[in-house]
Amino acid sequence: MLDHPTHYYTPSWSPDSKKLLFTDTGLHVWVLDVASGKAKIVGNDPWMVPARTLNPVWSPDSKWVAYASRLRSLYHAIFVSNAETGETTQVTDGLADAVWPAWDASGKYLWFLASTDFGLRSQWLDMTSYDHDENFGLYLAVLKKTDSSPLLPESDEDRGVGTGRRTIPGQCIGDTPAGTGAGGGADAAAGDQTPPARGPRQPVSVQIEFDGLRQRIISVPGIAERQYSSLRSGADGIVYYLEATRAQGAGGGGGFGGGAANELIRYRLCNRQAATFVNGVTAFEVSADGRKLVYRSAGGGGGGRGAGAGAAGPPTPSLFIVDADRTPPQPGSGRVNFTLRMYLDPKEEFKQIFNEGWRNQRDYLYVPNLHGTDWNKDKEMYGAMLPYVMHRADLNYLIDMMGAEIAIGHSYVRGGDMPDVPNSPGGLLGADFAIENGRYKVTRIYDNENWNPDLRSPLAVPGATVNVGDYILAINGVELKAPDNIYRLLDGTANRQTSLTVNDKPTMDGARHVVVIPVATEQALRTRAWVESNRRLVEKLSDGQLAYVYLPNTGQPGYTSFNRYYFSQQDKKGAIIDERYNGGGSAADYIIDVLQRDFDGYFNNVAGNRYPFTSPSAGIWGPKVMIINEMAGSGGDLMPYMFHYRKIGLLVGKRTWGGLVHTADTPTFVDGGSAIAPRGGFFARDNRWAVENEGVAPDVDVENWPKDVIAGHDPQLERAVQEAMRMLKEHPVDRATKEPPPPTWGVRRKP
Repeated sequence: MLDHPTHYYTPSWSPDSKKLLFTDTGLHVWVLDVASGKAKIVGNDPWMVPARTLNPVWSPDSKWVAYASRLRSLYHAIFVSNAETGETTQVTDGLADAVWPAWDASGKYLWFLASTDFGLRSQWLDMTSYDHDENFGLYLAVLKKTDSSPLLPESDEDRGVGTGRRTIPGQCIGDTPAGTGAGGGADAAAGDQTPPARGPRQPVSVQIEFDGLRQRIISVPGIAERQYSSLRSGADGIVYYLEATRAQGAGGGGGFGGGAANELIRYRLCNRQAATFVNGVTAFEVSADGRKLVYRSAGGGGGGRGAGAGAAGPPTPSLFIVDADRTPPQPGSGRVNFTLRMYLDPKEEFKQIFNEGWRNQRDYLYVPNLHGTDWNKDKEMYGAMLPYVMHRADLNYLIDMMGAEIAIGHSYVRGGDMPDVPNSPGGLLGADFAIENGRYKVTRIYDNENWNPDLRSPLAVPGATVNVGDYILAINGVELKAPDNIYRLLDGTANRQTSLTVNDKPTMDGARHVVVIPVATEQALRTRAWVESNRRLVEKLSDGQLAYVYLPNTGQPGYTSFNRYYFSQQDKKGAIIDERYNGGGSAADYIIDVLQRDFDGYFNNVAGNRYPFTSPSAGIWGPKVMIINEMAGSGGDLMPYMFHYRKIGLLVGKRTWGGLVHTADTPTFVDGGSAIAPRGGFFARDNRWAVENEGVAPDVDVENWPKDVIAGHDPQLERAVQEAMRMLKEHPVDRATKEPPPPTWGVRRKP
């Protein structure tokens, strides 16, 4: 039916069951006529952003399609297309970020969510989008000029005043009367009526008068602007949407979904109220007639209104089907109990996964020429080995080797339906040991910030009376002597109470017993110790004039580390920015913007010795040097590129990894595995591809040779300090330390 078949998304039948609506890899909106087999494109999104936000929906009469598409500004607008002609009209003006269109079942209104604080969140890859939640309001457009707003003022005494849909104030058709035991609450009706029997839905004809439509858009009152998503329509005058929890929305790079629990809200025109319908929801759908709703809960408990975000217990089954147009369900009601079994031929599945991995690279790679490789020939060459694949790990290896023909970074192949292997994590004590007198002696305890749960040091917690110089004589009652391996006795002890026999001499005489809880990894402890050691060295070598800031990545941890270390040292005259081993993440424009900023003047300070504020006051105004190495990549490639391009300072160290493409959007395999096809690549302003497969070269090339590091030196760090001090001497920071004499504007001048 389609000339170039690819991957498809969001399929939905038209209400008359004659057409299919779907989107594809290239963000086109398709309408397929089932009888003729002909398909046409009726819309598209011109921006490839990982969150696919077209979300096309049918009108109740199957004649129109509404969807959200990005404009050149990267803001979304709502569009409506005629399913027959493909003629498209932009409904919203683009000055607000408008998403999630939903047709009212009556055919009179088009609902959508819109935000006026999209701002820096409009670019998903940039770090400047962190710590900014996009909040939405609920809106509707009245489609015909002759129809009135459904939200006009009403009279409680005269039902003929206004155009509301309710017959008794606060009552909605379908509510279960109070006292019947079927739920209720603030969303339920009062009185003794029983819900009327449902009849067949009457056909509707959606008529749209586009002239003046933007002036007929109404903000729904009483709906606080919050992090909403997944707007769906139900029966006449009813819509549903998800509200993200506070924890889900906080922090960098957030957004919705990701399996976190949301609150499912129902808004009804009949009582003009939004109320919680179900708690703890990860996803939901409404039936075509608007009368049933299926949802997936976060924990499997099924959160009716007022319930928590899912009860403890197994996560499945976690599907629930409830009445959508009645009183909100009781917690746990409507659970769908199911067991799924299948017959699986692994060899056939391996073949399907291999072919799909090949297609994904063909259809999703960021450039159409696949870097010049003969992809059909590659499939033939590596496919010849497919019959000999006997394990899922072998399949990953084969797909990985085929992908290597493209010669690109970030083309990760991972996961899949692997056999379960029992996990017994070894415990670690956050300490260094040396063997003396045939025993293990503690030579160092890593105790940085023991209050931080990510930096818990087992031997440094209050009550763990273990000191440097003590001997570990036994673990859980098993005596420990060299050459036995201490980690053999710590196997399986991670996050478990473990008894240590400790003494300040290598004998059992006078030994004491200490109960500790080993950690599963010491990486954070040892990294923080390395960072603090570097900071103290910079402090010493610069005579207190330079700050030291380590950036482990350009994601949320790197953002947090920068904000913590940079601004807490803004009394320094210059800064060493260490991004060695940077794991990447986002485009660190925020960090570069802060490093580049200058001050424009001062505000005086009436306290203390009247040392003036700079304006802006937050920043370090002297020289900056960034340390790089071959283990910094992705966002760790782009950050030094920007640092160098904007001429902020010097790069010291070794050429970076050279992997500057982003990974997003590639579908997973049927068994949960994946083979990533990088979706976007970086090119410079001179119109050439940059950084990928070449890295960023330093201004001052310095190698950290093993012999120097073993001897206790860090040549790259030491050279960075040397260069920064030279720059500071050549260009001292011109910062005032006192204010000028006070003005005399109030003195009268003699004529």
